[in-house]
Amino acid sequence: MTVPTREELREHLVHRMIAGEVATPRQNNLLHYRRMAAGNPYYRFGLDLKRQWTERDVLEMMVELCGVVPDRAHLYGDDTIDPDKTIGALERMAERIGQAARRRERVVLATGHPATLMPIYLAVGQALRERGCTVLTPAAGWAYQAEVGAGASQRRQIRYHEGMVAALDGDDGRAHHTHDAFPMEAMLAELAANPTALDGSSAGDSKNWPDLAIADHGWAGAAGQAGIDTVGFADCNDPALFAGEVEGRILVTVPLDDGVLPAYYAPLTAYLMSHAGLIA
Repeated sequence: MTVPTREELREHLVHRMIAGEVATPRQNNLLHYRRMAAGNPYYRFGLDLKRQWTERDVLEMMVELCGVVPDRAHLYGDDTIDPDKTIGALERMAERIGQAARRRERVVLATGHPATLMPIYLAVGQALRERGCTVLTPAAGWAYQAEVGAGASQRRQIRYHEGMVAALDGDDGRAHHTHDAFPMEAMLAELAANPTALDGSSAGDSKNWPDLAIADHGWAGAAGQAGIDTVGFADCNDPALFAGEVEGRILVTVPLDDGVLPAYYAPLTAYLMSHAGLIA
């Protein structure tokens, strides 16, 4: 990988609309802020938030941690993500991932945005494996009926891409977007029920429990809620992980537009891995 400088990455993030002026509509952001504040589980990503969040609180938090437009009268049109906040959070994420590599920790990786973010997870997961980390893959094949809108549901099951990164596959054979926390909860339930170490030694200290989760959406929320060190990515219309960071459930939330072309995340991935000590 070619590792960009901080300024080169900043320019790239803005040019590709990963940060700066992004395509996520302001009206969509505000709707999600309102629903999270109202306690809608779909927008809380499996997090049991303790604070009594108001819509105004959520907007102020997103201004501070993500860099959305602070003007409360801005109701329609484009919104923003501060690229310096993206890079700062990315560096903090890299610090924790680098620690995991040095300690050869147990890691889970999962994404609710497989069509766009998967290459980031695959690159990081492979590098961690090469450095002796154990990438856990519990509950493979676990399935449930996921709500897909308008009262409809479809079957989804956990599949590990390249044997490392959890995502939800449909009966159509494709990996699907999800906000749900249920799959990560199922993964952790299996680990809790079968804590035996990979070497077959005593299970008394939960040898298979993750030290770190690298994830997004409900995958990250459920891991953080379970007390696992969790670092994640979130768009400016996904306030729950930022709220989880404020409340101490999530270690780091990296703000970015999570819906651009996968190739556009390559410089971000290189920067992350370089700062984590995973590439020279």
